[in-house]
Amino acid sequence: AAGGFPGPAGLSGGMALNKSMHARNRYKDKPPDFAYLASKYPEFQRHVQVSLSGRVSVNFKDPEAVRALTCTLLKEDFGLQIDIPLERLIPTVPLRLNYIHWVEDLMAMQDPAGKASVVWGIDIGTGASCIYPLLGATLNGWHFIATEVDDVCFSYAKKNVEQNHLSDLIKVVKVPQKTLLLDALEQESEVIYDFCMCNPPFFANQLEAKGVNSRNPRRPPPSSVNTGGITEIMAEGGELEFVKRIIHDSLQLKKRLRWYSCMLGKKCSLAPLKEELRIHGVPKVTHTEFCQGRTMRWALAWSFYENVKVPSPPSKKRKLEKPRKPITFLVLMSTMKELAVKASSIGLDASEGTKAVAAWIKKILNDLKVQYKCIPCEKDDVSLFLTALENSWVHLRRKKRERVRQLRELPRAAVDFQQAPEANAQKDSSKTTEGGENEAGSTEGGSLELESPEADSLNSSSPIKEGNSQACTEEGEQTRQAAGALASSEESGGAKESKPFGATSQATETGQRAVSSEWFLFKCVLNVKKEGEDFLVEMHWVEGQNRDLMNQLCTYLKNQIFRLIGT
Repeated sequence: AAGGFPGPAGLSGGMALNKSMHARNRYKDKPPDFAYLASKYPEFQRHVQVSLSGRVSVNFKDPEAVRALTCTLLKEDFGLQIDIPLERLIPTVPLRLNYIHWVEDLMAMQDPAGKASVVWGIDIGTGASCIYPLLGATLNGWHFIATEVDDVCFSYAKKNVEQNHLSDLIKVVKVPQKTLLLDALEQESEVIYDFCMCNPPFFANQLEAKGVNSRNPRRPPPSSVNTGGITEIMAEGGELEFVKRIIHDSLQLKKRLRWYSCMLGKKCSLAPLKEELRIHGVPKVTHTEFCQGRTMRWALAWSFYENVKVPSPPSKKRKLEKPRKPITFLVLMSTMKELAVKASSIGLDASEGTKAVAAWIKKILNDLKVQYKCIPCEKDDVSLFLTALENSWVHLRRKKRERVRQLRELPRAAVDFQQAPEANAQKDSSKTTEGGENEAGSTEGGSLELESPEADSLNSSSPIKEGNSQACTEEGEQTRQAAGALASSEESGGAKESKPFGATSQATETGQRAVSSEWFLFKCVLNVKKEGEDFLVEMHWVEGQNRDLMNQLCTYLKNQIFRLIGT
């Protein structure tokens, strides 16, 4: 991928993932100015392309251009001079910087009493660039053991450390093939390391490295060239088996390191690796996402120290912090005045302004059997906390037609009953006992329940008094009323004690049915506020099954209010 920059198109219209870079990543809000860099560094200028319109870009499919960009950024932004052979992995700076900042976060979560004055880290497979140790030492003064199995990479890494005068902080160590942590730390037995980092070989074979059977066919092709030696991009079993070997080393080293961490190229590797850690009883595990340009990477970290705090994955943070836009509609001043007049004509106690709009909304909510209670808000605003137990606003016309049809059939049923043979009536009368009277009473109750939706609708159409604070604040009473209406509605439809997905019902002393409010469709906050000369109704999602349900309710409220003016 393009390593966190706007991709082959240069700076134009940066990629969507850039906004999810680590908050401290210097390229998050300020991508590099290719034109400025080209004017300052002749070796980079040779790889810059300028369109007829003056647009400056870099061809990320050209390995020499990618190398020139990486070397230029390290020199311009970090004062680092490095050399990288074209036949070895060329790192992208924003991605590596994201990893460094995440390790900083892991270090910051340690108990202050356990923090050492000198931070020691291990870079497993440092590569020719030795970029993680160079960045960590330059930015934070960290000490590093940088291991490498490839002769060419080892030679370049050692040279890059020496020419940046960081040999006192970084020690590059040549290790045998398949050496990870155990063998590398044999000679460093007295040091307690704070962390290890690793950018493992992602692929298991050549086909996988080329994207055969491993890349979703719907994804666009990579926008950058894939460089790297065999040991850098491929390992037996791919990244999954490679990281499992690090996990097994960590199970023997345990508290020799405070944090173990690895970058992952595939999201599907996360779950099995976390399961591996769970099976072995590792107490502290976390993961993160590295977002830059068109590229996403993942990282896993674990610790055997009980006193370290585990940072939350950024995916959860983004979901929690992501501002959800409310669903809104506008009520014009002229509409509000008509609502106030209509409210007074039917006895609704509502003055003009937000209270007139809110009074009609409360009435509609009562008709729909949606629970609400008033909550504190700004002066002259109205704020309601809504809890919807059932979807009573969809197919309302069809439901009304069904009730009308049922009501029309009731008189005919009564006539048929009167025309029944007198002998049968006398026979039924002679068999009536105390139990029979109860049974008759039950039958009568059943016929009344058939009419209950209409009765509920009439009852719920009673005016909502703004001054009646008890109706707004006593949540328990609201719950019982809405629950009773819900149970009555279910019984009238012919259901036999049907319960909405685990909600329980029981008879109260007054004969109402109380439905547990543990089950609900959704909860939201509805605000009515002044917006210039007009009035804004907005609904903020809180929690529930499906946000579309709130959208439907908002649309229904809007249509009902505007329909009032039309009539």
